[in-house]
Amino acid sequence: MKVLIVEDNADLGQLWLSHLVRLGHDVKLVDCADDAIRILGDTGADVIVADLDLPHATASSVADYAAYRLPEARVVFVTASTFFSDGSAFAIAANACACLPTRTAPEDIAAVVEHHGPRAAKGI
Repeated sequence: MKVLIVEDNADLGQLWLSHLVRLGHDVKLVDCADDAIRILGDTGADVIVADLDLPHATASSVADYAAYRLPEARVVFVTASTFFSDGSAFAIAANACACLPTRTAPEDIAAVVEHHGPRAAKGI
């Protein structure tokens, strides 16, 4: 499964990446929307893990691009903010499948990605 992580905290992104790679996934890590959109256009992704706290609405612009070009791709949002605790993250993107606190254990983020990845591949 192809996973794209959009996270500007390099240590956190690497932690998530290492858990997903250990599970056998093809994972790319970027820190901005331009790089994410380039990768989505070049190689695609089944699941995108995107930090809602990135500047310039990066996560939502990546989710929007994916919804248009890769409608089967699923987006897992992460955030340190309580602003999205009301579920409003799902109104941001039609392809959102989860919104997790940034402090979520990496193995739990990996489990959510693994759960939603096969659905993306099947177009469910």
